[in-house]
Order: sequence, then C-alpha cells, then structure tokens
Amino acid sequence: MDGSKGHPKLTAGLDLGDRYSYLCLIDQENGEVMEEGRLRTSPKAFRRRFASEQPPMCIAIEAGTHSPWVSRVLEECGHEVLVANARKLRLIYSNKRKTDEIDAENLARLARVDPKLLYPLRHRGEESQAHMALIRSRVALVSSRTQLVNHVRGGARPSIHHEPCRLDPQAHARPKGCRRVVRCS
Repeated sequence: MDGSKGHPKLTAGLDLGDRYSYLCLIDQENGEVMEEGRLRTSPKAFRRRFASEQPPMCIAIEAGTHSPWVSRVLEECGHEVLVANARKLRLIYSNKRKTDEIDAENLARLARVDPKLLYPLRHRGEESQAHMALIRSRVALVSSRTQLVNHVRGGARPSIHHEPCRLDPQAHARPKGCRRVVRCS
C-alpha cells in the first residue's frame, strides 16, 4: 500500500514505560522491521518524533497509565492510534520472553495484520477522565474514613467494661457502685 491512497506505509508498535518507551516500525507491505529504538515517555519527545512523520502511521499501544495522554498526543500529530486491551492480548501477557522490545514488535505486527486482534478500546475524553479521577478519589476517602471509624470502634470495645449493677426496680436513681458505660457512636 502506498501513502497516496490514505493507507499508512508503516505500522508502529509502542510499548509505553514510565521513563522510556520502545518503538518498532514495520513496513505495511512486507512486514520487515524498518526501525527499532527507544524514546523518552514525554509529550515533547513524542511530538518531536511523530509530528513530522508523513504519511500518517497506524500506531498500536497498550492500555495503561500513560495511554490516555499518549493517544491524544499521537492523534494530534495526525496518526491513527489503536489502544490495545492488554487483558485480552494473550500474546503479550503470557509471553515467556517478555521484553519491551518484543512487546512493541508484537503490537506492531498485530496492528499490521488485523487491528481487531488488539481488541482496541477508546479512552474517555480528558474532561471525563478528570471527573472519574475525582469520583475515585472521593470513593477512596469515604472507604478510608469508614475503615478508621471501624478501627476506633473495634479498638475501644475491649476496653469497655461493665460493672454489675443490681438495680432496684423501685428506685429511680442509679445505685452508687454502678458506673456509666462509654459508647462510641
């Protein structure tokens, strides 16, 4: 396929890491590896590497921590981005020889042969992701508060002791030897 028909000449696999990401470029027609290497995992480095690439490529990345912003940056550069569902990619998660370079090449080869094999997913928009982060933070705070309250209540129970009281059903006041029970609520 040539770039004049709007089809990418190259397919890329990009294995994202916290500091560095590994890139594998494969020729769409013959499946040969054209380029391999690593680049810093930063918006600036991705723009510098992919902004001038013509014609646009098909780039496969795994879903993960960095994939939302990476997919946005690569799409801004004009490329088609496939975010692979890592839980359904047995080729990657169960590979005995798991390295970043091999993962990048496998992503590129799967995207070249049939993108549906990647079980691609779409990330929410940036605003929706910010709202979800806020909701998850609130859930974590409520859960932590509940655990702390339960811990305090559970820790206080053993220290509560009851003194036996012999109450006279006729008396309206508590007998002198009877102490009040402290309750946490």
